[in-house]
Amino acid sequence: MKMPNSAFCFVFFLAISTMSIIVSSAPLQVGFYKPTCPRAEVIVRKVVYKALYQNPGLGAGLIRLHFHDCFVRGCDASVLIDSTPGNPSEKESITNANSLRGFEVIDAVKAEIEAVCPETVSCADIVAFAARDSAYILGGINYAVPAGRRDGRASHKDEPTQNNIPAPFFNLQQLQDNFARKGLSLDDMVTLSGAHSIGRAHCAAFSNRLYSFNATNPQDPSLDPAFATILKTKCPSPTNNPNPTVPLDFTTPYRLDNKYYQNLQYSRGLLTSDESLMTSASTVATVSNFARQGEVWADKFAGAMLRMGLIDVLTGSDGEIRKNCRVINCL
Repeated sequence: MKMPNSAFCFVFFLAISTMSIIVSSAPLQVGFYKPTCPRAEVIVRKVVYKALYQNPGLGAGLIRLHFHDCFVRGCDASVLIDSTPGNPSEKESITNANSLRGFEVIDAVKAEIEAVCPETVSCADIVAFAARDSAYILGGINYAVPAGRRDGRASHKDEPTQNNIPAPFFNLQQLQDNFARKGLSLDDMVTLSGAHSIGRAHCAAFSNRLYSFNATNPQDPSLDPAFATILKTKCPSPTNNPNPTVPLDFTTPYRLDNKYYQNLQYSRGLLTSDESLMTSASTVATVSNFARQGEVWADKFAGAMLRMGLIDVLTGSDGEIRKNCRVINCL
């Protein structure tokens, strides 16, 4: 009896999701698609430009999408996969649901590329290109992205929270340990935290700093009181309101710059994880350097993004090139 296509895809998805991921030694290359799809990166930048022109907030979403992808199973576009019956995907994790943005931009890029170069450009590379283009559009930060990543064939709801995605309440040691597990340094962690110069956070991610910090201090004493007053107008007591969002950086919310570090120096970091950068002499020195020298931070941000983009990549014959970024291919 022949198995229906949809059923076969589902069984195939479950079967391969239990297999261990083997990373090929084939290197990534700048200009990887020049022989096979020379307009690939041009198409990505064009679509991202259009999306950010209409909604600049999507730039933060695309950078965060790359981060959440690489920190779970490596940079394999597993974060893009939709859930299937019996297998909720990473999208439904508490770290991602109602939080990650930019999926429709990746879909638009993929559709346009597939029209001219079918089954050639991976979704994982598209995510990396889109993050780079967002950094350029919002912050003038440009860098050449080596490509050749392949797409993974599995995505599981519980994996983002299994010591993969750092939580907003992490202290410095927890952040350092988290990044070290991905092969990234403390300096990389402080540098990539600068992405919080753009984007938004739900009030629930930091409301404990306003209303229930500890038994002695309902409000976090490390938070600038004037800033806390502003936040309370945006985030009333959590028992009385849904869960709105506020900018991570109130100064230049749509500009990827070093204002994030200047805010930290004035005790205006929004999340506990942001404030944690001010709890060690070494990280305080880095924050101070970045606050003074925006160009230094921008250069290091580009380098840290490149290193992040190399985490556990699939290359060569491993993985696949998805036709649709939301679903794995059928055999």
